[in-house]
Amino acid sequence: MTTEHEPGQAADAAAKDITTVAAINARNTDGAGATTDTTTANSKDTAGKIRRVVTGHDAEGKAIVMSDAFAPVVFTAEKRPGYASTEIWRTLATPAPITAEMEDPTPGARRQLPTPRGSVIRINTLAPESDAVRSLSPDEAQNVFASLGNSTASTFAKNGRHPMMHRTQTIDYAIVLSGEITMLLDDSEVVLKAGDVLVQCGTNHAWSNRGTVPCQIAFILLDGEFDPELKSTLDTFDGA
Repeated sequence: MTTEHEPGQAADAAAKDITTVAAINARNTDGAGATTDTTTANSKDTAGKIRRVVTGHDAEGKAIVMSDAFAPVVFTAEKRPGYASTEIWRTLATPAPITAEMEDPTPGARRQLPTPRGSVIRINTLAPESDAVRSLSPDEAQNVFASLGNSTASTFAKNGRHPMMHRTQTIDYAIVLSGEITMLLDDSEVVLKAGDVLVQCGTNHAWSNRGTVPCQIAFILLDGEFDPELKSTLDTFDGA
């Protein structure tokens, strides 16, 4: 099971599909030692620009704001115009260690999944779905997931329902912040609007924005493991 959670190696064709923005805006440090972004309060929202406030403790144990700035790591995909995935935070173990000054766990290669016994929160912006996305071949769809560090997640070649169909061994909490999105399952779908919450329990699915404006969704992924009986059933269902 461990290898299914390790970040995959992106295929050469997928390497061009992803961009890491190491820093969105210049930052300043205030007298209390907190990192602040002076443009945050007055900036117009754009895809990927998410204000992130991180708290911690000073030397005396008092609760303080350690940083207040745009989240610095944003991923985009060339084959998904208008897509942005902003990494907010990760935990790498359970229980999660809590230190006075928490080190930012988000920089590095794109990792769709949490680490074993870990979690991840990110905010994705999904533009109205383009013909380019709908016409992706199975190999191209797999390359997109390879660029996310998880090439084995793609299930489009098996079911042909939608190029972005995938399954992961995680429990996902999806909170629609703005816009509208259609969540596809194997042979059904659900329309979700701002304020709606979805609990995804390791199911095969895809996200399709069939509207005219971008949809913004917060995703919290918790590392999981399929029950052996369910795993056997899924293998049979997939024709493995």
